[in-house]
Amino acid sequence: MESTDNTIQEGNWRVSLQAQNQEIPFLMQAKEKDGQTVLYLINGEERILLDDIQQQGDSVKIGLHIFDADLIAKANGDRMEGRFVKNDTQTPYSIPFTAEHGKDSRFAANPASASYNFDGKWEVVFSDNEGNSYNAIGVFEQSGNQANGTFLTETGDYRYLAGQVDGEQLRLSAFDGNHAFLFTAKPSGDSTLQGQFYSGLTGYETWTAKRNNNAKLADADTLTYLKEGYEELSFTFPNLEGTQVSLSDPKYQGKVVLVQLLGSWCPNCMDETKFLAPYYDKNKERGLEIIGLGFERSPQFEAASKRLKQMKDRLDVNYDILVAGVSDKAAAAEALPALNHVMSFPTTIFIDRQGKVRKIHTGFSGPGTGQYYEEWVTEFNQTMDELLAEK
Repeated sequence: MESTDNTIQEGNWRVSLQAQNQEIPFLMQAKEKDGQTVLYLINGEERILLDDIQQQGDSVKIGLHIFDADLIAKANGDRMEGRFVKNDTQTPYSIPFTAEHGKDSRFAANPASASYNFDGKWEVVFSDNEGNSYNAIGVFEQSGNQANGTFLTETGDYRYLAGQVDGEQLRLSAFDGNHAFLFTAKPSGDSTLQGQFYSGLTGYETWTAKRNNNAKLADADTLTYLKEGYEELSFTFPNLEGTQVSLSDPKYQGKVVLVQLLGSWCPNCMDETKFLAPYYDKNKERGLEIIGLGFERSPQFEAASKRLKQMKDRLDVNYDILVAGVSDKAAAAEALPALNHVMSFPTTIFIDRQGKVRKIHTGFSGPGTGQYYEEWVTEFNQTMDELLAEK
């Protein structure tokens, strides 16, 4: 079809964000759905639907899924130029981007033959400029020049990463609507890597890795726990309509209750919610309730509840979500004083029919982690079947 101003042509688009003197690329696909143009963000196997596309003056504004962020661009035939705008940071910022129609190579269209095999499991340490570091596991799959994978940490995973091996250079990227990631690495020996990690406007870390098929992280069920003297959790927060809701309300008595610490800004929380929402619908008649405690960017109730409601509607969530505070781990720990700390969003608390906390799981290994996600699903189902079977 002939393109007019701000008409987004159907087909593949290669998008290039420009940040930190780096190109952070990702792919989109435009299609017609129900008589209107929609877009899909593509990260490996993942497809994220973007169906909030509006004309705004001489530009087109593309709402980014559940996140308080947009792509604002001018489309002209086979090109788009614009900015990725994040509204939910303390200081809103934007990153320029360009996009080309008909391109489906995330990185180089004609890379050099791969001369190093990154396939497998790696023991990783990330470090920032201030000397702080944290452990991770890298899992990569390589087929010729094509590469996919992710990193698991003790607080979550970096979701679906996709990219390329160009000679001996590994490059992986992702854009989920809230985070823009670029990972690069080269071998520094037969079984070690030296890498760099760029995140959005200013985030930068280095990473080192060594092959280790037995690499492990700390047990996610041991990192967050009840302080001495506590067996139960207690809280009262407003729901999305402003009505105060307590864990001690009759609705939750005698039920197995999952308490999910989340934020609408959190992609790992999105992944967990996509699992929990249908699980709740299928199992609520067995005596299950789930309460999502939302910790949002804005301290204002109206703004926070609006973001959570959008997430709730978008992900088809039928369990209760409350506005619990701001998106700060220290604030979350203060809101739930029975916990030793809160080190991750999401954190999931399993409560039995007697109101006793039986398990606390820090972080979430999402579907981008493959085997680790499958293992989490198996363990989750076993735990829930045991709790729901109790009288």
